[in-house]
Amino acid sequence: MKLALLILISAAITACISGIFGMAGGMIFMGVIASVMGVAEAMVVHGVVQSISNSSRAWLLRPDIRWDILGFKLLGALPAIAALSLISFVPNKATLFIVLGLLPFILWLPKGVFQGDAAKPLHAAFCGAMVMGLNLSAGVAGPALDFFYVKTTLTRKEIVATKAVTMFASHLVKIFYFGLPLITAVGLATLPPLWVFAAAVPCIILGTYIGTRILHRLSDINFKSYTKYLVTLVGIIYLWRGLSLMGLI
Repeated sequence: MKLALLILISAAITACISGIFGMAGGMIFMGVIASVMGVAEAMVVHGVVQSISNSSRAWLLRPDIRWDILGFKLLGALPAIAALSLISFVPNKATLFIVLGLLPFILWLPKGVFQGDAAKPLHAAFCGAMVMGLNLSAGVAGPALDFFYVKTTLTRKEIVATKAVTMFASHLVKIFYFGLPLITAVGLATLPPLWVFAAAVPCIILGTYIGTRILHRLSDINFKSYTKYLVTLVGIIYLWRGLSLMGLI
């Protein structure tokens, strides 16, 4: 019951955070559940919860979805799926937290090193490959995805809506990637009961609704600034956690 409550409460709060910033919520949720579950189980739970969160956010902002950008992302994601499907890789917790901690620092790359802009077809295709690769190997790809949006001219609503569809698709792939081997090996015994996922739906929708209401009150400039600093703070915490698990600090 304690695990169920932890999942439901953290799902609602992180859905609200993602509703505001289009990311960060997934990173926080992964860190919470990976602390109390096995990595493979955490990947499946994270995938299910974040799929619900991202799909509800995409629905609320559906007029602002940039389908042209998503098409080019798909072209990049397909080769990544094909390549990683040949490799069975499940990271340990230390590796998971270190990768989660390092991802936000992508946002601090100097301008001119690589100007990520999802509105450009080649950038969008590379974004699709990177996001899918990271999501299947580390479970989270939000900061890498955000790298292709913080320097673009898209509005905050277009950014959140388009990223929501991107992550919804990548989380569905993640569920099958980690879920099928897990269920084949041990069945459903190590996963939360189905009622937890059902109960998570209204919690996520409520959190997403509140988050999108707050989003409407932010300016585009403040939105991009807040996102960068928020994910960096979360990344530092996770990096410390990963190094601690390795016994390095």
